[in-house]
Amino acid sequence: MAAVPLVVASSPIGNIADASDRLREALRDADVIAAEDTRRTSRLLSALGIETRGRLVSHYEHNEAQRLGSLLADVRAGKTVLLISDAGTPLVSDPGYRLVAAVSAEGLPVHVVPGPSAVMAALAVSGLPVDRWCFEGFPPRRVGERRRLFDSLAREMRTMVFFEAPHRLQATLGDLAAALGAERSAAVCRELTKVHEEVRRGSIGELAAWAEGEVRGEITLVVAGASAEPVEVTDDELLSALRDRLATGDSRRDAVAAVAAEYAVARRRVYALSLGSSP
Repeated sequence: MAAVPLVVASSPIGNIADASDRLREALRDADVIAAEDTRRTSRLLSALGIETRGRLVSHYEHNEAQRLGSLLADVRAGKTVLLISDAGTPLVSDPGYRLVAAVSAEGLPVHVVPGPSAVMAALAVSGLPVDRWCFEGFPPRRVGERRRLFDSLAREMRTMVFFEAPHRLQATLGDLAAALGAERSAAVCRELTKVHEEVRRGSIGELAAWAEGEVRGEITLVVAGASAEPVEVTDDELLSALRDRLATGDSRRDAVAAVAAEYAVARRRVYALSLGSSP
């Protein structure tokens, strides 16, 4: 008899009608349902009219390590364990990696019930290239860490996808504009598949200005990659550009941000040079 698998299942990101027949069957037949939020999964079961035979247990960021042993034991014992997150595909900015890795390491099967994903949905409607892309998750909350990350992505040529909280969106777009250039194309995808779905496309600078107003809902941000590999620029060229900016009255901060964006170099490099420059 074939071994009973761990099942990684995608759930709707907003529209309940996106629940697949396979998801319904997997929820109904699972022996154990490891849910990021048991209350939300209970509401999903109710909305789908499913009476599951499975035991519903919590499996979220802060108890993932502690829950691993018991879930692994369930799989070893021949029970079908279904892993589900609050919305979308598990493991994508959600817990589950440790469990999948542990089950796989023992040679036990892992099956997937594919389905909704905010990342793929946002890429599909962004209007940006999707032949090559990367997912960066949630940017750091701390300003310095966030800016260092964005500086490191200035030369990334793939389309980039981020998640962001609505109250941090404007600050994130501002930091992206400083690191990547205000004219870089992007799309803010809000409340995908829900009643108030909205997709805003434009330059990062335009979107940052729009985000100064109240923004609500779940946000997926898609940003175009660098259009071409930048030509190496010397420190002397950067210093010359800095002096020109400072001479026209730009503040040091604005001059550093503008030059870093113009030459697609890390802001910290330009800042270090600015400490020795004078208008």
